[in-house]
Amino acid sequence: MARSPQSAEADLPGVPARRAALRLIDAVLRRGDPLDQAAPPVLRAIERGDDRALALAIAAEALRWLPDLDRLIDGATRQVLPEDAKARSVLRLMLAQALRLGLPPHAVIATGLPLLTGGPRRLAHGVFSAVLRGDGLPAAPTLPAAAHERWSAAWPARVDAIAAGLAVPPPLDLALRDAARTAEWAERLGGISLAPGHVRLARAGSVESIEGFAEGAWWVQDLAASVPARLLGPGEGRRVLDLCAAPGGKTMQLAAAGWQVTALDKSARRLERLSENVARTGLSVEVVVADAMQWRPAELYDAVLIDAPCSATGTCRRHPDVLHRLIDGEALTELQRGLLERGAGAIRAGGRLVYAVCSLEPEEGEAQAEWVKALGRTAITADQLPDGLVPTAQGWFRSDPGMLAEHGGIDGFFAAMWEK
Repeated sequence: MARSPQSAEADLPGVPARRAALRLIDAVLRRGDPLDQAAPPVLRAIERGDDRALALAIAAEALRWLPDLDRLIDGATRQVLPEDAKARSVLRLMLAQALRLGLPPHAVIATGLPLLTGGPRRLAHGVFSAVLRGDGLPAAPTLPAAAHERWSAAWPARVDAIAAGLAVPPPLDLALRDAARTAEWAERLGGISLAPGHVRLARAGSVESIEGFAEGAWWVQDLAASVPARLLGPGEGRRVLDLCAAPGGKTMQLAAAGWQVTALDKSARRLERLSENVARTGLSVEVVVADAMQWRPAELYDAVLIDAPCSATGTCRRHPDVLHRLIDGEALTELQRGLLERGAGAIRAGGRLVYAVCSLEPEEGEAQAEWVKALGRTAITADQLPDGLVPTAQGWFRSDPGMLAEHGGIDGFFAAMWEK
């Protein structure tokens, strides 16, 4: 039996990756799924690793520039396409490839139009060609309306810099097991360092192929995410509880700094990943599967670190899908306050508590820090932070994606510290 032209098109090299990208943005925009959770089942059928990476890159760039891509599409059509029209989604992916990933237009057309089997191919082809003849994308992405409204109110002097910080995917930050070898590893890997125990690389290839991975010399961790553990300093054999510890970046930091670490998380699956990372680095950690809101420590700790569940909006330069997902702020702030109470009750007299969130929402950061009254606030100092960052007037740490722009930026984070 002869195959239809549509069936033959579906088998063209590159089409499965584009179809996967289409399913990924649908999962984010229609169902509200996080991109990293939607990806494994969608990408499982794609054999080549570079094709899987391409599908993710296409989806991420479409989400990063979504309002601007939609503006270009609407400017090239006489009648506005519905928000949920398949042709709009396919055009978003096609334009992201041509305008952001630099793929040749003929290749984009050949692998994009087959996604519109039985649909308006001529329209999509015409809109795509018209957009490419125009002025293209702005220098920085336009924030989705909800995010722009929130951050304009919270950070009026920073909102434009935040948007500019999202323009390109971030570099790769590595946290070193041995901070004393920072200069050595920066030279060996051809990177730069902005703090002891940190090396920043331009993104290239798989993480597993980078020198030092197999021997556990480092792990991937954004520079901002390394700050909370840095605040506790050298462990010198003291005991620390890392609440909500998986996937383990801060756990490994603390263990490498000489702390006896108890890593607690309620997700056994995520703790498996933590245990794998700890084993690769040769560090020693006590792992506990438990709900922090129910668990009771047998004895008090010298320090507690809480990297609380949050909206994760501070990670938007790495995970642009968070820009488009709804935030249940009330449920999150209630959980965060519960964790703060648990953490405060788990430290001994003279012990320290660090609270952190990878969020740009002040309700999850600054407002939670103001809420803590039972402990004495310990001001964060400039020498505890990476080069180029300073504490707030209240003695807290606050970063956003527009900071350290000359070095490739940084995630949005908040951290505060107290002593009992």
